[in-house]
Amino acid sequence: MPYSVLLIEDDTQIVEMLQNYLVKEGYDVSAAFNGLDGITLFRQSAFDIVIVDIMMPKLDGIEVIKLIRENSAVPILIMSAKDSDVDKAIGLGFGADDYIAKPFSLIEVSARIKAAIRRATTYSTAGQAAAAVVDQAPQEAKVLTFDALRIDLDNFSVSKNDVALKLTAKEFEILKLFATNPNRVFTKAQLYGFIWNDEYYGDENVINVHIRRLREKIEEQPSEPRYIKTLWGIGYKWEGQ
Repeated sequence: MPYSVLLIEDDTQIVEMLQNYLVKEGYDVSAAFNGLDGITLFRQSAFDIVIVDIMMPKLDGIEVIKLIRENSAVPILIMSAKDSDVDKAIGLGFGADDYIAKPFSLIEVSARIKAAIRRATTYSTAGQAAAAVVDQAPQEAKVLTFDALRIDLDNFSVSKNDVALKLTAKEFEILKLFATNPNRVFTKAQLYGFIWNDEYYGDENVINVHIRRLREKIEEQPSEPRYIKTLWGIGYKWEGQ
């Protein structure tokens, strides 16, 4: 069964180009030309991935993402000509998984779609497998504790001071990678390879935004992080004990 794509974009030429290309790649593509129609389509059918523009009539892309994230973890790719760090931070901060700047390569779009679906499928399968193991033979979950921070690797949950934290799938993957490899230095290219499972295109802002959002959730003082340390010009490492 082909993967289903919801494309929300007000440029008819881009929609036609992407739709024709993705259909040839084997996807089932539905399109909406404004944010309001896009949300209507999303609520009517199940989709494996959503591609959304930022600047659109009736309802902009950020509002679309916020509405989708109210009750869905479907992968979302932002596609926009607004290629500033601010736009990326806003979009990814509200729950988008990746950012594609216009003009773009069709091959790159296809690669990012495949990577996003693969990550979502792997995460979902891992969660189901963990649940199945618990159902068949209840056992103690593997838990990592760093002072007030508690990371349950089996149940994909995190808490701080006994308060559950709401992390996205990618934020949890980044946290797990760091916490299970203390003091190991990861370059941004390595992080992208491990977490996005895709070729690194040199767009470090995507990584920067996810690290910033993760710090805001787990650190007492995000501006002076205790756990996720920055090694300027190199990458990041976890210093939790």
